[in-house]
Amino acid sequence: MRVEKLSNEINIKEALQKLGVDAGGITILASKATMHILHIYDLHVGAANILKQDALSIGADLAVPRGTVVAARPKVDCILIANTKQLKTLAKKELAQPFGLKELAKKLKEFAQVRQTDAVEIMGIINANDDSFYAQSRLKEKEAIQTIETMIEEGADIIDIGAVSSRPNAPSVSVEEELARIEPLLRLIKEEKLYEKVKFSCDSYEPKVLQKALESGFGIVNDITGLQNDEVCKLCAAYNATAVIMHMRGTPQTMQKNPYYENVIEDVYDFFIKRVEKAESFGVKKIVLDVGIGFGKRLEDNIKLLSSLEHFLTLGKPLLVGASRKSMIDKISPSSVEERLSGTLVLHLEAVKNGASILRVHDVAQHLQALKVLQALHT
Repeated sequence: MRVEKLSNEINIKEALQKLGVDAGGITILASKATMHILHIYDLHVGAANILKQDALSIGADLAVPRGTVVAARPKVDCILIANTKQLKTLAKKELAQPFGLKELAKKLKEFAQVRQTDAVEIMGIINANDDSFYAQSRLKEKEAIQTIETMIEEGADIIDIGAVSSRPNAPSVSVEEELARIEPLLRLIKEEKLYEKVKFSCDSYEPKVLQKALESGFGIVNDITGLQNDEVCKLCAAYNATAVIMHMRGTPQTMQKNPYYENVIEDVYDFFIKRVEKAESFGVKKIVLDVGIGFGKRLEDNIKLLSSLEHFLTLGKPLLVGASRKSMIDKISPSSVEERLSGTLVLHLEAVKNGASILRVHDVAQHLQALKVLQALHT
């Protein structure tokens, strides 16, 4: 007899399939192997005591502050530790309980139903402007086409093209100037039918620019304002385009002026709920969410968002993460933009492990290699 300890990060469903477990058994066993750690804030102390007993009765547990059992405080923060099967059981149990546990039950059910995708798409970055923070992404028409072709050969799934820098304190650009920068590239993409080889995304929030892109074969609108403009919503609906809703506090000119959040996860989550409702009210059917790494965020906010991505999966939308060569890496390990590839790969692989299914990157080949290695480690 031999016993081998497996990693908690293995693909448990694949391991069970290789073992020859029947399909029904795979579903049951996989739900027992996936652990969830949920931080519950401001829970009624009576609810905490009920939840603690219910959790213990099914093999889960609830960490509570000292004095909870004697109701020393009216409300407490707790940490629930449970696998998927236990979450589902608790969700049913708490529906009949008082002190706000019925509302908590709905949240537990949402987390229990979250499904992460194994497929990750790579979105390559092309900037048709002269002031992007990463010089090697600044390209003109023919040079840009060559780089697009290279990215396609390397395996990019999406090419994201923008003509206005969104780096902190970037100067504002008129719609006319943005069009002048991007139109020659849009024309070449349309003439050479490159949209038949790869999906194209337009990084803009200006309706006139987006319409030109959509007319040129683009299928994705990457809007850093999160569909603030109703006209952008209408365009996405009219062209059946995918809308990327990104969270940003302020504008590129103001976003890094002392940003502060009481709870960045809650703020971003609430923003997404409102903007998804808005998009769907206009008839937008395909939506991707981007937490906006570096857009009005401190280092600790960026780290919290990346480590808590799974929380946003409860909204039922794919998650995009773009941390490529951003200054948060410099804040952790001082480095120039050119030296941040290794830091980028770490951030993006962590994002994938936590639920991201699209990565917006400057370095396509390196990311695809890293993803293949990650996948090999977890199968």
